[in-house]
Amino acid sequence: MRLVFAGTPEPAVPSLRRLASGHDVVAVITRRDAPLGRKRVLTPSPVAAAAEELGIPVIRADRLDATATSEIAALQPELGVIVAYGGLVREPLLSTPAHGWINLHFSLLPRWRGAAPVQHALIAGDARTGASVFQLVPELDAGDVFGELAIDVPADATAGSLLSALAADGAALLADVVDAIAGGSAVSQPQVGEPTYASKLGDDDGRVRWDEPAEAVLGRIRGVTPEPGAHTTIDGARLKVLAVAPAPAGAPQLAPGTLALHEGQVLAGTASAPILLETVQPAGKGGMRAADWWRGLRSAAPVAGS
Repeated sequence: MRLVFAGTPEPAVPSLRRLASGHDVVAVITRRDAPLGRKRVLTPSPVAAAAEELGIPVIRADRLDATATSEIAALQPELGVIVAYGGLVREPLLSTPAHGWINLHFSLLPRWRGAAPVQHALIAGDARTGASVFQLVPELDAGDVFGELAIDVPADATAGSLLSALAADGAALLADVVDAIAGGSAVSQPQVGEPTYASKLGDDDGRVRWDEPAEAVLGRIRGVTPEPGAHTTIDGARLKVLAVAPAPAGAPQLAPGTLALHEGQVLAGTASAPILLETVQPAGKGGMRAADWWRGLRSAAPVAGS
């Protein structure tokens, strides 16, 4: 089947590779090269780099506008596939391929429609999540579902690790759906349930709320790791929180935001039980063990700001 594939970040790469091994991917649409690093070097997206490695033509476009639509229509695709592209597909492009467009989305729809489903699932403390392949329609993430997979959320999962796992498993699910569409056996079902929405996260979403219970604090920190990143303030200075865990049994109770060293480990108080700070990053420095950071503090009783 002749496909066009739209995607940008690393989690879309497994799907591109899987589809390219069994179908004719006539073009990849991805966002334009972006400046990265301290030197702001223009760098291709992970999907662009993978496409060039696979010998697939690349259309760089930050918006699927009239120009992009014309380029895609000229390729006469039978199906459009989108995985984390970062832009919307609207008419007339939505109807350009004979079979329209399908989307691999990293949630169990209709829960967490939108830009950041994995992050919101962790912040909300969802015990289960997954991936869905659905037909694109004008309404956001509202189309009929061709297939889904569900997994239990690992207790120590971060948004980064969970997204990597779903990207790998989701690529196989997506390939099965594309094969079914190509073979004429695909069947879709309307979404069932009350939708929830996963808006794009900003810096304030990464601010740790120490006055919340431990489960909520852990979920927020893990849900914003690695992006946009969890952070707090200590004596007015910003501190990134890179890795956390539940406090060990017998840890002392602490007031929300109060930090303490207990048996060589740094604890932080919440509205319920304390949590363990494992890895942190002070402003202007690299990541380090929280116990090493603690030894360099001037304050004898530091308190984290919300």
